[in-house]
Amino acid sequence: MLLAIGGIIVLGTIFLMVKQYETRLVMFCAGMLMALVAGDPMAGFKAFSHAMQENKLFESIISVMGFAMVMKLTECDKHLIYWLAKGLKRVGPLLIPGATLVTFFINTSITSSAGCSAAVGTIIIPLLMAAGIHPAIAAASVYAGTYGAMFNPGYAQIAIVANVAKASPMEVVGNHFVPLLLSGVIGAFSLLAYAYIRKENKNCKPTGGNVIDTTLEFKVNYLRAIVPIIPLVILLLGSMNVVAAFKQLGISHAMIIGVFCAFGVTRVSPAKISKEFWHGVGDSFGHIFGIIICALVFVGGMNAIGLIKALTAYMISNPSIAKVSSAFGPFLLAVMSGSGDAAAVAFNKAVTPDAVKFGLNAIDMGSMAAIGGALGRSMSPVAGGLIICATMAGVSPMEVAKRNAPGMLLACIVTMILLLYK
Repeated sequence: MLLAIGGIIVLGTIFLMVKQYETRLVMFCAGMLMALVAGDPMAGFKAFSHAMQENKLFESIISVMGFAMVMKLTECDKHLIYWLAKGLKRVGPLLIPGATLVTFFINTSITSSAGCSAAVGTIIIPLLMAAGIHPAIAAASVYAGTYGAMFNPGYAQIAIVANVAKASPMEVVGNHFVPLLLSGVIGAFSLLAYAYIRKENKNCKPTGGNVIDTTLEFKVNYLRAIVPIIPLVILLLGSMNVVAAFKQLGISHAMIIGVFCAFGVTRVSPAKISKEFWHGVGDSFGHIFGIIICALVFVGGMNAIGLIKALTAYMISNPSIAKVSSAFGPFLLAVMSGSGDAAAVAFNKAVTPDAVKFGLNAIDMGSMAAIGGALGRSMSPVAGGLIICATMAGVSPMEVAKRNAPGMLLACIVTMILLLYK
């Protein structure tokens, strides 16, 4: 009986998230309700307190978000985007996958899918439409690249997988580097194939009021353009032991070095840089940790009512189901809710710690859940970033979502095979 009630509450949670009710509110209330129904109201409160003490995740995530805000203030991210957009103009028929892969790369620095969509879409979507590409394909090509953040060792999802798998963030990134890169290529070229089949790759008229003059010149400062990737270069050179001195640097240290580089190149007021850095730190707690905390309360409620135990027992007796569910559970929830983070966090906190019982490595299962959630969100018509891209192109979100769907489904299947069936 309790399991049935718990199942109804979970379905109700998904329904409310699809209707775009506030994610944190819905997950928190659902978790508390399940704990109350289970006769253990303290379970929700204990989960909340435990989540607030997840200090292992704090350092890397808040420093990345602080760095991102400094990049926005100094416009270093803008120079990087324009620099890459110039190269796009010369790729001819590969303009569509080129736009996706450029966004994929930029998203490693601008890790918010909505923030990256807004920053990149403003420049690239009008560029594609001016080249005669269908507006919905133009919007889809940008949003299909907004899970490149999984390459960033300071990204929240990476930190969570590393914590659960008892591994370093760089080990997590290294483990899924090839499958993630391949999924990005699949998403990019699937869009190109869709556009060719539907004849949406040329001679399409831009949407009326959304046409922007892309012929205007923007003088790229190349020093500013390379600042956003400095922390990633430092971390990669250190982890690969190319520069021994960098091996001692943590993610937060690399981000701080990046902030100082931004000051040295732009000469923006140190007071303004400091203010924006700490603004990003505060935002990361309110938005990213808010979701993590409420997801853990939700998981705490599921534990109290017995859903996690029942799900784990079923997956142990059916190991093949564990592999599929770790990929398509977060994927489907993200499609319905528009939030890949909430789906992946809930799965990785509830199921991934028991990965060994299913014959899987926690690092593989955790990465699959995180990537699956990101892929599902990339084809969700209710995702904030997709709505931003659709608005810029002057089309409905559903038109964008259905163009991304084939590539995201194929990418999820291929990633699952590479990570879980090796």
